[in-house]
Amino acid sequence: MQEKRNVQIIEWEDLDKKKFYSFGVFMTMTIRAGVYPATLIRTRLQVQKGKSLYSGTFDAFFKILSSEGVRGLYRGFLVNTLTLISGQAYITTYELVRKYVSTYTSNNTVKSLVAGGSASLVAQSITVPIDVVSQHLMMQGQGGDMGRFKVNAKGVQPAKHKMTFGQTRHIIIQIFTTDGFRGFYRGYVASLLTYIPNSAVWWPFYHFYAEQLSNLAPTNCPHLLLQAMAGPMAATTASTITNPMDVVRARVQVEGRSSVIETFKQLIAEEGMWGMTKGLSARIISSTPTAIVMAVGYETLKKMSLRPELVDSRHW
Repeated sequence: MQEKRNVQIIEWEDLDKKKFYSFGVFMTMTIRAGVYPATLIRTRLQVQKGKSLYSGTFDAFFKILSSEGVRGLYRGFLVNTLTLISGQAYITTYELVRKYVSTYTSNNTVKSLVAGGSASLVAQSITVPIDVVSQHLMMQGQGGDMGRFKVNAKGVQPAKHKMTFGQTRHIIIQIFTTDGFRGFYRGYVASLLTYIPNSAVWWPFYHFYAEQLSNLAPTNCPHLLLQAMAGPMAATTASTITNPMDVVRARVQVEGRSSVIETFKQLIAEEGMWGMTKGLSARIISSTPTAIVMAVGYETLKKMSLRPELVDSRHW
């Protein structure tokens, strides 16, 4: 027996898959372009020692914009767009696992928890190498002293046509030369420990908040509005819970550490529990619009991808 809910959930079997993937790529690319500057700022804040360069999110934003321009806020973005692959893998895994788990239980919290965690496991296996390269690119410019690898010797600027792919090539060569293939999966365990719980927590809280809001809202309130509110509420909850491991993950990947536990201990010893909150405001700032766009975009995407014969039978 299906769980009765005020806010209807479109399941995998209800979708036209061609529409779903075509619209999904465009939606994912738009989201990533919009929130990338906040991701870059968060990474620099997490990697810096204490407040050696930036005092906070807004200070970092204005310093980067002033000294590096808008381009500085998008360092490593082209490499990061390869995560479109992992994005499609994520949503496919999420929907398929939800469908599989539904054969054992109709409880939406269980389905969301298991599917969210499984989707993140698959996506991170694709994303981590891309993240390792893009994060080192993020560290160039003002953040250059915080990363292990440099693309320019003695501050010499490469020719303009080499700026994008030349820097990426230099970083890839340095990672491989120093650490071998394993270097591209540095921080993999930390990433799993960060993003699997984050994803597993986000989806149940998202559906929970949407349902609770629907109980408080007028009966004629659009479900899309409730979902737009539930998205950032779930993102804030998940970000707060998982931020300590996100700080450790960034340190492991950028500084070349090998031990998650030792990195955690050193961070506590040097900066105390306050160090666990580093980058949290930037993370919430980046995750809030992402969650709104993701919730609205994903729900709209699923409505647009609904099989034609089901359109008239659904009420939103």
